[in-house]
Amino acid sequence: MKATLTRLFAGHPLSREEAAALLLAIVQQRYPSSQVAGFLTVFCMRQMTLAELAGFRDTMLSLSQAVSLEGFDLIDVCGTGGDGKETFNISTLSAFVVAACGVRVAKHGNVGVSSVCGSSNVLEALGVVFHSQESVLRRCVEEAGICYLHAPLFHPAMKAMAPIRREFGVRTFFNMLGPLVNPARPRCQVMGVYDLEIARLVHSLLEQEGIAYRVVHSLDGYDEISLTGAFQVYGSRREQFLEPEDIGLPRYPAAALWGGKDIASSARLFLAILRAEGTPAQEDVVAANAALALHCAGAVASLQEGIAHAQEALRSGKAYQTFERFLHLTQQAPHPQEAVG
Repeated sequence: MKATLTRLFAGHPLSREEAAALLLAIVQQRYPSSQVAGFLTVFCMRQMTLAELAGFRDTMLSLSQAVSLEGFDLIDVCGTGGDGKETFNISTLSAFVVAACGVRVAKHGNVGVSSVCGSSNVLEALGVVFHSQESVLRRCVEEAGICYLHAPLFHPAMKAMAPIRREFGVRTFFNMLGPLVNPARPRCQVMGVYDLEIARLVHSLLEQEGIAYRVVHSLDGYDEISLTGAFQVYGSRREQFLEPEDIGLPRYPAAALWGGKDIASSARLFLAILRAEGTPAQEDVVAANAALALHCAGAVASLQEGIAHAQEALRSGKAYQTFERFLHLTQQAPHPQEAVG
């Protein structure tokens, strides 16, 4: 590792194979945490290359617990986190709206590392039980239109990295990798990214995959469509620069997106928005991000049409009913420890 760190700090990139092998050695705990922290620091200081990102992703997927949800056309709606904006759980809310609109979702998520409340934090606070059994996940998709893949259940090799990431306390390239390693391998991917250069990098990687995707970055630093200003959207052979007015929505101040001071308040806000008790800003931001997913999946012809469908799902109660059905299914299924043996 010392030789590799010296090389990295000198500005020399890794090949895809080298990146894959190095991350494998790290998650297998072959190196002391101080050297791993140095490794993480490198990618806080310089842009990752496409080969490095692909190699790290290769290792993560090879070590993950595979899950087969064949027979469903699935989409994931996920942000990198790490934008430091402390917004409410926009992508997770959008996922339930998308499911309520009839597009099936395999949402991949985790607890917050560099934020107050990640998707797993808010869902667990609301009573969701996390499962890894295919039968449970499949039933959730069939009956609620959405399943949730809690990352630690599917990426056990990353357990060794969790305390180092917590101590590090700031975003790392693992923020970028999380949305790229959904073990269900959905055919559609909507990914919010906190940095424009990283968004372009992810765009290049996903373009090689041959899947339907959208990568979005708000130019004032949000990893989603924030409606606080202009945003960039990348897709296969496409690139769009849009203002909120271009999709028929107003601009909002950053304060309108605040997510609460702790997990409990974030959970209360989450439910309020699902119950159509949110502010216009909260509803519009969720609708805009859900619309991007609906458009990516081919369910609507335009973002404006998608926004209208998403708003109707929220206002009619369909999104809340979808969440309630999903919650019930996760609670009624045998818990992981009960399913063993």
